[in-house]
Amino acid sequence: MGAKSLIRVRMGGEDAHYGGGLVDGAHMLKLFGDVATELLIINDGDEGLFKAYDNVEFIAPVFAGDYIEATGEITHVGNTSRKMVFEARKVIVPRPEVSDSAADVLEEPIVVCRASGTCVVPAKCQRKK
Repeated sequence: MGAKSLIRVRMGGEDAHYGGGLVDGAHMLKLFGDVATELLIINDGDEGLFKAYDNVEFIAPVFAGDYIEATGEITHVGNTSRKMVFEARKVIVPRPEVSDSAADVLEEPIVVCRASGTCVVPAKCQRKK
């Protein structure tokens, strides 16, 4: 329906929160927040505010070294509310068993997280109608 956004980032060692280099799920929500901000700027000319997640589903683990692609789309525009859907996919994985710097692009990305939520842009802040 509305604007779409995509962010691709590599999870580093500093993103690992648990043993084995596992990245916490909250990191995916941070990426979705960045996607939402871009969508609101495109749609309204203002960063707006994230009000609430309606649904969050963690599907697969994310590890340090993985490349994650986070996407989002505005699905409904109200007077001040903007409903959005998000998806994070693992697109590149490290291959430490080959060498310290080896990595593979996945033929089929792995969905690691899905979410939906609502953002708000106060009417006085909306610069695009």
